[in-house]
Amino acid sequence: MQTRLAEFIKDTEVGREADAILRKCVHCGFCTATCPTYQLLGDELDGPRGRIYLIKQMLEGAPVTAKTQQHLDRCLTCRACETTCPSGVAYGRLVDLGRVLVDQRVRRPAGARTVRWALRELVSRPGVFGLAMKAGRMVRPLLPATLKDKVPPLRPAGAWPAPRHARRMLALAGCAQPAMMPSVNAATARVLDALGISLIEAPGAGCCGAVRHHLSDHGGSRADARRNIDAWWPLIERGEVEALVMTASACGVQVKDYGHLLAGDPAYADKAARVAALTQDIGEVLADRIDALKRCLPARARPEPLAFHAPCTLQHGLRLKTRVESVLMAAGFVLTPVPDAHLCCGSAGTYSLLQPALSNRLRENKLAALASGGAGQIASANVGCISHLAAGTDTPVVHWIELIDRRLNG
Repeated sequence: MQTRLAEFIKDTEVGREADAILRKCVHCGFCTATCPTYQLLGDELDGPRGRIYLIKQMLEGAPVTAKTQQHLDRCLTCRACETTCPSGVAYGRLVDLGRVLVDQRVRRPAGARTVRWALRELVSRPGVFGLAMKAGRMVRPLLPATLKDKVPPLRPAGAWPAPRHARRMLALAGCAQPAMMPSVNAATARVLDALGISLIEAPGAGCCGAVRHHLSDHGGSRADARRNIDAWWPLIERGEVEALVMTASACGVQVKDYGHLLAGDPAYADKAARVAALTQDIGEVLADRIDALKRCLPARARPEPLAFHAPCTLQHGLRLKTRVESVLMAAGFVLTPVPDAHLCCGSAGTYSLLQPALSNRLRENKLAALASGGAGQIASANVGCISHLAAGTDTPVVHWIELIDRRLNG
């Protein structure tokens, strides 16, 4: 794609990155076939190719309107288009840059600005979010449906094994997951403990930064990254941990990108690259130790059918499309077919709150696909997807690591 960037952006770091991404696009349109919003709306501007044109026009100095903003807002950042793209266009990075630039030129209504500010400040602060979730559970029957969906019943975490092994890994507690699903990291700790690995968390680490980043607060997301690196670095520098384990695939994508986010920061660039290199999804960790896991698992009398929803962040962001599935099958689960498994469930971080109509349509389609194989339970790999799907069905929806924990520990 030929570009002629306007003077206001041409010689900036953002302009150079956007220009390099744009020039890889060959207009082929393969991306539209896998775009969830294009499939729902049928509008070229609600697909990756159309949004790329909108960003290109903005960078070349064309007028920017609220319609431009709306089309970029409707993007889920699921990155299914990246998996399909034959040219390697980094669409996710481009649309994030585009949103920041649009927000600088198109002022949102006061109500919309307030909601987005509240999401950035509430969700990304574990202490504040935890109190809000506790209060929400107390008045859950009185909440409107949109908010009630985001307040799942609390599942007890169970015991977290005390560190006792020479081998240790470091977990990110995150921001939403400790309040919404504390059982996930505790289950991970028990599974790894059975494999001779102690899982620990570092005080001071918090939100990975994804919430702020995708709401156009890139400065805030970099601050989140620096805070986490500061919390983890003493353990990494002393060689006390061999990996950073992510139990929410969305956090994994964000932390894996720390090297890129802080590449221009002399004080943090090398540390960020090291952190990114150490980061692994729990699916990677167990898939690399699948024989050891099999030896720990009790024999199963008969296979158990399971519908697995691979979050977009797992299959398109981390490109780990089959790693979790291999672990589940090794543990005795039979994975039922899921039509259009590459499509987003509609959760997408804060998307389900900001774009509820589109989000709910995507959820309905995803739940129908997951139910089509007849499985009695659904598993996924990200707290947002799990809570979003669970709000639309009576079928149990859990994190897949909880199923492995049950197989190991009852």
